[in-house]
Amino acid sequence: MPAWLFTLLAAAFVLYTDDYVIAGILPELAADLHVTEGQAGQLVTVFSLTVAVAAPVAAVVLAKAPRRRLFATALLVFIAANLAAAVIGSFAILALLRVAAALAAAAMTPALFAFAARHAPEQNVGRYIAVVSLGVTGSIAAGVPLGTWIGGLFGWRATFATMAVAGALVLILMLGTLPRTEGAADTPRLAEQFLILRRTPVTLGLLANCLLMTGSMMMLTYLGPYLAATTTAGIEDRALAFSLSGVAGVVGIWLGGIATDRLGADRTLLIGIAAIIAAMVALWALWMSRPASHGLVLVVATVWGGMAFWNSPAIQARLHHLAGSVSGQALALNTSGTYLGVSIGAAVGGAVLSAGPGPLALAAAGFAASALLLLILASKSNHAFTTAAEGG
Repeated sequence: MPAWLFTLLAAAFVLYTDDYVIAGILPELAADLHVTEGQAGQLVTVFSLTVAVAAPVAAVVLAKAPRRRLFATALLVFIAANLAAAVIGSFAILALLRVAAALAAAAMTPALFAFAARHAPEQNVGRYIAVVSLGVTGSIAAGVPLGTWIGGLFGWRATFATMAVAGALVLILMLGTLPRTEGAADTPRLAEQFLILRRTPVTLGLLANCLLMTGSMMMLTYLGPYLAATTTAGIEDRALAFSLSGVAGVVGIWLGGIATDRLGADRTLLIGIAAIIAAMVALWALWMSRPASHGLVLVVATVWGGMAFWNSPAIQARLHHLAGSVSGQALALNTSGTYLGVSIGAAVGGAVLSAGPGPLALAAAGFAASALLLLILASKSNHAFTTAAEGG
């Protein structure tokens, strides 16, 4: 695989770590800036919502911009925002700086996946997307803990300074490995872009991804309360559950990329979502028979964590093939749907949790089943569209 592909992985790792790492330094940041931890936590919300709103807009506006120049400019903004965050003393200004960093991430993140898909050999699109996706799981498994450790040792400002340094290193790698000539981008006019993005297979796929993320993040967000209510696990055991899920996610993404190339996106998604539904039903059954075996719950949760990430390469490869010349825009909308699903999952999960952790698993299974139904409808719609086009 080319060196630039691993540069894209590093970029995804840094961008996603920058989003999540604040969760690990909230107490220190809140105390230093004289705000509550709840107010400080809104920095994550501001970042996520900015990416969700700005990513599709940036993809359309910057569609014809050379990727090398786009990545370099976005990274410069990212570096400047994090350097400023490391020295300011105002919470309001820090929130604005988080918006600036999020705008850089919004312009860059979907383009990373689109670049990988566009430059991949036809038979390896899933694997190339999987490599970049490893940056997402890697940020959760390694980036956030490392950033939190740095913040605890040297102060929360050091975490932002570290993110700026990491951004600078990625910029150097970009300039050193990214192809200088990438070919002219065949970008349709704006009206034609919207016509492609409004096609039923594309819109149903985007909605399915949002529902899938809603169910997955609903369960992940409240995995701690579920484990506490279902087993006799202590806090160390709960930490182990999250770690195993993260490791399984790394393995799941890679295997999902291989499966996408060998089996096709539709079959890969069928396997992945069916496994998620089965795991959710199993977690509900274990809750019903509580106290359940902690080891058995860990096994099911680990399988679920792996299969949740298994779907990512297939979702994105499918959109890339369907959207063609506007795959970057489609993947940007997919990014928005992912962030929206995370937000909805946390909100809906909080409401469901009032009835107990067990129903969370059934609710998550319901969202996954709905996503599977939409993908089946999308596949049939695309087959009908293709048949009609060939007939015409």
